[in-house]
Amino acid sequence: MFHRIEGTDFKVEVETEERVEVSFKRTWNPSVQGEHSPLTIDKRFIVLQGSSGFYSYAIYEHGEDMPAFNLNETRIAFMLKIDKFRYMAMADDRQRYLPLLEDRLPPRGQELAYPEAVSLVDPVEPEFKGEVDDKYQYSCENKDNQVHGFICFDPTIGFWQITPSNEFRTGGPLKQDLTSHVNPTTLAMFVSTHYGGEDLVVKFGAGEKWKKVFGPVFIYLNSVPDSQSTTTSLLWEDAKNQMTNEVKCWPYSFPASEDFPNADQRGSVHGRLLVQDRYMSKENIPANGASIGLAPPGEAGSFQKECKGYQFWTKADQQGNYSIKNVRPGYYNLYAFVPEFIGDFMLKDPLEITEGSSHDLGELVFHPPRDGPTMWEIGVPDRTAAEFFIPDPDPMFINKLYINHPADRFRQYGLWERYAELYPDEDLVYTVGSCDYRKDWFYAQVTRKVADNVYKATTWRIKFMLDNVHPVGTYKLRIALASANSSELQVHINDLKATEPHFSSGIIGTDNAIARHGIHGLYRLFNVDIESSQLLQGENTIHLTQAISTTAFQGIMYDYIRLEAPA
Repeated sequence: MFHRIEGTDFKVEVETEERVEVSFKRTWNPSVQGEHSPLTIDKRFIVLQGSSGFYSYAIYEHGEDMPAFNLNETRIAFMLKIDKFRYMAMADDRQRYLPLLEDRLPPRGQELAYPEAVSLVDPVEPEFKGEVDDKYQYSCENKDNQVHGFICFDPTIGFWQITPSNEFRTGGPLKQDLTSHVNPTTLAMFVSTHYGGEDLVVKFGAGEKWKKVFGPVFIYLNSVPDSQSTTTSLLWEDAKNQMTNEVKCWPYSFPASEDFPNADQRGSVHGRLLVQDRYMSKENIPANGASIGLAPPGEAGSFQKECKGYQFWTKADQQGNYSIKNVRPGYYNLYAFVPEFIGDFMLKDPLEITEGSSHDLGELVFHPPRDGPTMWEIGVPDRTAAEFFIPDPDPMFINKLYINHPADRFRQYGLWERYAELYPDEDLVYTVGSCDYRKDWFYAQVTRKVADNVYKATTWRIKFMLDNVHPVGTYKLRIALASANSSELQVHINDLKATEPHFSSGIIGTDNAIARHGIHGLYRLFNVDIESSQLLQGENTIHLTQAISTTAFQGIMYDYIRLEAPA
């Protein structure tokens, strides 16, 4: 159910000349089971003297007297005045006037393959005619989702949602989520299954004890004189500057709840990460630009599905040095992933962060998956499919913001349908040595539509030559996926007619990144052994089949594929 959280108990927590904090709390009562979510929720609002805005955070608690419960999404939503806030900004190159809400409704708007996407066939303002409006076109990764909002021109006011820390968000730094969109709506997303699916549902057992603080986030308002001709740039630049100031002030010292620890109640971790891959370098390689973070204990890569605790991430410098500050007390594993390398690093021994503690982990070495020398590779190991071929959108389904916008080509509606236009009869064939993955490898292996509501599985072929086959030993096929949605990847080696595939992933993924204009969802790595006897001297073919084909949105995105010879 959709549940608007309304407090039943009101309390002034702090009231001074410098600060006011108020609480609206709703305590769980078994008498409302089935009507309200089984959580005790304390919503807080803070106003500081001289501050142009207000702060909000909430404390969620599931207690031992509460039933089992699944939490798919929770957020703060601001619905702004429709006739005032028309200009949206979320990045230097992602801002525009948005159509009206009524443009999305029949008969002005025509719903497309899923309800969030609407073709504007007769908008109030003709400039929007022929465009597609879809809130997912304005999604953003957690690591970049720090400030977004709307601008009103009469009077000239900016309304901005600023998130100075990602510690309370779920799924790690690459998790994508909504920002601002038509209505006009500005969101502070705390939990969602967007681009992750079932794996990111927060699931509580009956009587499971849990507490988490979401926020604070800052709602910032700014203005410039009406005579200013550069209103949008001035307000946007000021909002970014304010965001930078908020980040410097994190963790805030003013929240009254004892559940939000101040800076002197937190700990830190620092060290250096190196990568050892003897087939790339005889020396250990500094983990330049690695994403390194602390998240609740789990398995390598489990941070991207983690949704109950807190996470703290940073980027390593060119030498692999990193420092993670302001970590809440608790137990964590250290996780990392490194550009240009497949797989996940995890320090197996959990770290206990205590008040005021500082952990020097020294030099750590990541051994990415590797058995032998590279025979060939397709793509770049960066956890996205962005480097592959992304087609031009159908002229009938465009968002003008992303025309001539190379970095965001994938954000256009309906790109999945272009595969069948490019490959109407035969599926993609990629020949190692003569093909270029930037031009010849479609960004997503999707189903092919053959009739209304009828779809066909697709099989892609990788052709490659072997001058000699090792008489003994095992070749290794590494397949890193950037996304999967209700799919099954099957691999056949040379013989597509074999009774059973050489490898099957089983049914994987519910991240829906294809439909939501994402270039990645959850990362997966499969390591497939190929015996020498299965390969031929001369031409070989690896068949990659996405075997499930009941909808247009089933499919996978590849991050990177590599064949290794025996060691």
